[in-house]
Amino acid sequence: MTTRRARRTTSAALAAALAGAVAACSAPGGGAADAGASADSVVIGVASEPDTLSPLLGYGKDGNSKIFDGLLARDAGLKLKPALAKALPEVGDGGRTYTFTLREGVKFSDGEPLTADDVVYTYETVLDDKTNNTAKSELDAIEDVTAKGEKQVVFTLKYPYAAFAARTVLPIVPEHIAGEQNPNTGSFNTEPIGTGPYVLTGWSKGEKLTFKANPDYWGGEPKVKKLTMAIIADDDVRATRLRSGDLDGAVLPPNLAATFENDDSRKTYQATTYDFRAVTLPTAGKVTGDTAIRRALDLAVDREAMVEQILDGAGRPAYGPLPLDDPWYAKGTDRLQNLSQAKKILDEAGWKAGKDGIRAKDGRRAAFTLYYPAGDKVRQDHALAYASDAKKAGIDVKVESAGWEVIEPRMKHDAVLAGYGSTGDPDFGLYTLLHSSLAGDGFNNMARYDNPSVDRALDTGRRSQDQKDRKAAYDTLQRELVKNPGYTFLTHIDHMYVLADRWDGLTTQVEPHEHGFASGPWWNVEDWQPKK
Repeated sequence: MTTRRARRTTSAALAAALAGAVAACSAPGGGAADAGASADSVVIGVASEPDTLSPLLGYGKDGNSKIFDGLLARDAGLKLKPALAKALPEVGDGGRTYTFTLREGVKFSDGEPLTADDVVYTYETVLDDKTNNTAKSELDAIEDVTAKGEKQVVFTLKYPYAAFAARTVLPIVPEHIAGEQNPNTGSFNTEPIGTGPYVLTGWSKGEKLTFKANPDYWGGEPKVKKLTMAIIADDDVRATRLRSGDLDGAVLPPNLAATFENDDSRKTYQATTYDFRAVTLPTAGKVTGDTAIRRALDLAVDREAMVEQILDGAGRPAYGPLPLDDPWYAKGTDRLQNLSQAKKILDEAGWKAGKDGIRAKDGRRAAFTLYYPAGDKVRQDHALAYASDAKKAGIDVKVESAGWEVIEPRMKHDAVLAGYGSTGDPDFGLYTLLHSSLAGDGFNNMARYDNPSVDRALDTGRRSQDQKDRKAAYDTLQRELVKNPGYTFLTHIDHMYVLADRWDGLTTQVEPHEHGFASGPWWNVEDWQPKK
């Protein structure tokens, strides 16, 4: 990582702001500098909290939930391993049936045994049209799920789906509790019961979630007995509370993580990711829906400068949704900033520069608003750099911050500095990002992108068992995004974490967009051991 620091705040202003933040915040664990001094307790600062703790509505669908387990899980290298299932599935009928046998002796934290009926209930409820789970398209391949006795579950697929086993990290919920409630509104959403290593003991919305170790966990009782997730949206405040000892660890942007480099009592962890930052370009927007504008913005942006100046080198340029080093990445689609070509595209499309340098066509200025979530400094800096680059091509981008409650209703027409990315098979991240059938479905396909060639490629990639056909499909998709980008992809960011050096067994995984809460060096907190 480079030692350059792009983002600077005057010392006096920063000190005043952070002093006020410290005074306003109490320790999430109930103490101050000694809140997590014991090795059997840990307090982590994260930027956001889940909307729900129910897997029926999407919580933990990619694994690493501390409350729940899936049939399978992922190890440090993302290789699938048995969890609630005692072995990897038996695959039959040319890839259309997957049979799982459950591990013996697993109980939910209320003492009731796990059965095959719980697995069937979980999947059937997620797939039910009445359940408000926007991720159900990820399980589209399932035709039927059946219990055979108490310990065996058989999935029958509509079509062979090469990546299906990895979908079964989905957490399993107890039918005897969740089945008695409305999955959309029931108390299970905030008072969950699972088979995982931790049990939720409290949730103060917007402040913290607390967990205690599950003494009957099938994998063995964790050594860390108490886990607190403190919800601190502002990056600077999170760093300050970590420095004061109010937190044991935190997720931080690169420039703030770097301020702990010489702290011998803490360690910094850097996780490579599939997490990218991109600007949505809504099809319905009068300016953002114009293909020439999209292509010009794609060429106007200086991705390399963003990596160096915003991320301090902790990331990579993003030329599409897949990282440069991903085996599915389409070679030859990387492209450097090219302002002359961007201007040429706009000229040929009839977007002519005015006296102020901003272009117009048929009386409409090349101008639009770009929102980013308030408190997210990394997105703010991306948004400002994007607007600066766009202006060089004659496009006026007005940057505004807001909460998601303000941004979400505007996503159809206004651009958003968004974050996405899923680990594993390319189907996992690309289908929900780009398929036209999911346009405007919550945070799926936020740009409402509609490209028949991309849809066909996504369907081929999802349904084909032939790796060559799948590779060709995803190559086609990525090249189509160059010709007609529905998003301006900016950077793939590395995730940075700082944690008190009191435990052994800490690692990081290659991470998806979702991070901090279930990722980071605490993805396997149940396996940590106190330092001797």
